[in-house]
Amino acid sequence: MYWVTPRYLAGDDSALAEQIGTTLTGLGWRMWPTSRNTLLYVSPDELCGAEWILAAYPFELGGLPVAWQLSARPHADSAMAEWNAYFTAGIPCEALADLLVAIDACEAPDIGFEGPETVLNALGAQGWVRDPDSPHTTAMDPGFSATVSLGLHPPLVQDVDPHPDLMGWQAWAEPVLGAPYLWCASFSASVPHDLVAAFASSLASPAAVPRRTVPKSAEGRLNVVRRS
Repeated sequence: MYWVTPRYLAGDDSALAEQIGTTLTGLGWRMWPTSRNTLLYVSPDELCGAEWILAAYPFELGGLPVAWQLSARPHADSAMAEWNAYFTAGIPCEALADLLVAIDACEAPDIGFEGPETVLNALGAQGWVRDPDSPHTTAMDPGFSATVSLGLHPPLVQDVDPHPDLMGWQAWAEPVLGAPYLWCASFSASVPHDLVAAFASSLASPAAVPRRTVPKSAEGRLNVVRRS
């Protein structure tokens, strides 16, 4: 077992389904398999959902298949989700788990009162720097390997707001410039900024994370703090 930093380049240890499933079960979310060979988890209040959808291969972000889809709705009987968030394989389990804990703790996960600055401030507190060309929308890690940015929705990202040209938070890691992305994430426009900030803060955390395997593309940029 290796304990490595930085977290945003550590990958998912090929255990993203198991790790997040354990987190959701620990939070009391119910799970059942669907006819699409996916695993659907629903929160105790039935306002939030998390679905492992890799087998269904719904669409790609940055050339990578989406693995988890999170959603929230204002009422248990609402037919349409207020917002959705999508994550590809390779994303650090810890960042997604911390986001789910934050979602589970919200009394109203579809409502937020913070502005976009809360996301950038969360990253800045962990040493990330703002893009000088887009200081109010984009921040990057000091090694310029990962980015969190407020920008136009990618295709197929769904939100309750039907208007075109919606702006939502996007995040990705590119350990080597021009090489394939390590992971990507996309939040639809209505995701509360404070929830995105919880994800961003965990993503940028300097705390070491345990891994048995690390992404080959990030090997030269990861620090092994200790072995066990």
